[in-house]
Amino acid sequence: MDKQFMNIAIEAAKRGLQTVGEGPFGACLVKDGRVISVGNNTVVRDNDSTAHAEINVIRDACKKLDTFNLSGCEIYSTCEPCPMCLAAIYWARIDKLYFGCSRSDAANIGFDDEFFYHEVQKTYDKRNIKTIGNQMRHECLDIFKIWQDKNDKVMY
Repeated sequence: MDKQFMNIAIEAAKRGLQTVGEGPFGACLVKDGRVISVGNNTVVRDNDSTAHAEINVIRDACKKLDTFNLSGCEIYSTCEPCPMCLAAIYWARIDKLYFGCSRSDAANIGFDDEFFYHEVQKTYDKRNIKTIGNQMRHECLDIFKIWQDKNDKVMY
């Protein structure tokens, strides 16, 4: 772990706290020892529930590097990523994740993600959000067939 990059994430979190309502989270994305993107939570500012620090730096890094695949990158976060951010880190194919505070530390100050960790493991009928699957499944499968037959598809 490179303290320099974790310190950059920490400073981003501190800068974010200067905006009313923002959470105490920052992140830094690095490739080949070079900082690509730095950011903090902007959920309140952007009215975007997905604008967590990790998501923001992933989006920015993808634009800067002109790719959706961040293989070879590392992400430094001031806190253990929530399930959404962790999934985004996996989808982006980031190689390493370093974090400071644990999800228990975050829960102690009111950011409790345990609900989400438990919720995604439940069957559809047990989830808090009413979930109804297989709606127009055959029509949706037709779209999958079109995808399978495409010669110019890009897997991600």
